[in-house]
Amino acid sequence: MYLRLTDEQKMVQETIRKFVEKELIPLENEVLRNEMEGKPSLSKEKQNELQLKAKEAGFWGINTPAEYGGADIGQMMLAIVQMEVSKSFVPFQFGGTADNILYYGNEDQKEQYLIPTINGEKKSCFAMTEPGAGSDTRGLKTTAVKDGNEWVINGEKTFITGGNEADFVMVMAVTDKEKHQRTGTDGVTCFIVDREMGWKSEYIHTMGEWGPAGLVFDNVRVPEENILGEVDGGYQLGLEWIGFARWIVGATAVGASERLLQMAIDYSKERKTFGKPIADRQAIQWQIADSAVEIEAAKWLVLNAAFTLDQGEDNRHLASIAKLYGANIGNNVVDRVLQIHGGMGYTRELPIERWYREARLWRIYDGTDEIQRLIISRNLLKGHVKVGQFI
Repeated sequence: MYLRLTDEQKMVQETIRKFVEKELIPLENEVLRNEMEGKPSLSKEKQNELQLKAKEAGFWGINTPAEYGGADIGQMMLAIVQMEVSKSFVPFQFGGTADNILYYGNEDQKEQYLIPTINGEKKSCFAMTEPGAGSDTRGLKTTAVKDGNEWVINGEKTFITGGNEADFVMVMAVTDKEKHQRTGTDGVTCFIVDREMGWKSEYIHTMGEWGPAGLVFDNVRVPEENILGEVDGGYQLGLEWIGFARWIVGATAVGASERLLQMAIDYSKERKTFGKPIADRQAIQWQIADSAVEIEAAKWLVLNAAFTLDQGEDNRHLASIAKLYGANIGNNVVDRVLQIHGGMGYTRELPIERWYREARLWRIYDGTDEIQRLIISRNLLKGHVKVGQFI
């Protein structure tokens, strides 16, 4: 067991860190101004420019298989990269990637959807959540009914990331009501549906920068060949899509928390009360110490979940732990940092309130705190995981 980054990993980390410091952090004031004026955080032109700069630095398709032109850096490095990128709230994603479940497509589907997505020619989104079915997917109401060589989809999806910009959606629909009612997991199929086939999206306003979409399917006809995977076999694809993102939320929280903690340390040395820097006050010192301990613990939980996945092992239990703990310590840290900054932390002159709003989402999306606790406790109570076991 060697709990240190390799020289290669350190080099990648440092390169990403410099990219964030040079390209992303300088844009934060612009992002804050745009949001206050009701504009998109960054224009599409600026986002494309950032992706091009990252590509020139060698970061294109960072976790895309080499056979598709990607770097395929692995999950551990992906976690490290995510931590660094999350030290800025400027919305940014490396280009050359595609949803993990798109790789399950057949050759025609890969040609029509996967490769164009990797190349940046198309944008996708994934739609499972519904107004009455969030964490409890047994409540799915969207249906797909066979009609000749087509399936007719009816239903509504909500809180869909990227749904307003997507060219196509991977949507989960009930194709066998009896099976689904009996088990809650069977009888669900994943369909690849082009926007031109007739589904519509609507922007959902939230307290944070995240602008998800509501999707409406009204007798949308989809050809048989657009089924991703097998008929009635979509639920496992959905779990794989959601499960992959869980520990990434933890990595995001770690990166943002590290930046926030450094802001608190710097400010506490400058801000004086009664003739002394507040860094000399025990109340401040304890908040800084507690934050540092929590961040370090969350970091290793995330890296362990990523490492397990790199070994080809099931990391779902560890991913839930990393997501639950990471999301919560992220909320703890940003709250402490705002408190340390006092009234200034509450204003929009500093980015702290922006992170405060964003951090609250970490405990909800990709599985709420309650769902993660349910998964973790169930695994222990049923003996799938043993207390004290290295996993």
